[in-house]
Amino acid sequence: MSVSPSKENILKKIRQALSHPVPVPFPQSEGNNSVFQPPVDDMAVQFAQEFTQLQGRFVYCADAKEAITHLNELIQGRGWNKIVCKEKDLKSLLTGFSFLLPFHEQLSDSDAAITSCEVLVSRTGSILLSSAYESGRTASVYAPVHICIAFTHQLVYDIKDALVQLKERYSSGLPSFITLATGPSRTADIEKTLVVGVHGPKEVFVFLIETPSSI
Repeated sequence: MSVSPSKENILKKIRQALSHPVPVPFPQSEGNNSVFQPPVDDMAVQFAQEFTQLQGRFVYCADAKEAITHLNELIQGRGWNKIVCKEKDLKSLLTGFSFLLPFHEQLSDSDAAITSCEVLVSRTGSILLSSAYESGRTASVYAPVHICIAFTHQLVYDIKDALVQLKERYSSGLPSFITLATGPSRTADIEKTLVVGVHGPKEVFVFLIETPSSI
């Protein structure tokens, strides 16, 4: 099968180029370092700024007792009485500081769900969750309001840092489900109109507790 002169000319140029490769102009341009550099401000401040810009509700608490006080005030102010919490350790924390309500069992008719998290990502204002906790895959998605209880030692700067920490924590095998929640659920699929709460919670709260110095 004959090759046309024009095609042969193209192939010749390709062979010549391969025999004399052009050096990479910026050999240090790729690597493992993040293009985003940590800010001067505290990561808790940055997380609060990013999270609230995404319509999240942020509450800083000096300790767990203050967090539960604010949480009880929120629940009473909203008139909620069906609060789901499926994590044993988190239930112990809440009831240990006089959480007012008995816990509800069904997500399908709940007012809100309370969960913990793996880490908080300050640069994006994101909550990283996994199925390793008893809340599993559903509590942060199916309830109309998601309330996350987190500590300042769980803050990391970037998503890369979060993944590194997960790999270290679950060295024997990562959880089957890992997700980043960045503010309330929202979509603009229909006529480019932003709608909140279509595929998940309409509101997301983070109660950030200052980690005790003993931890």
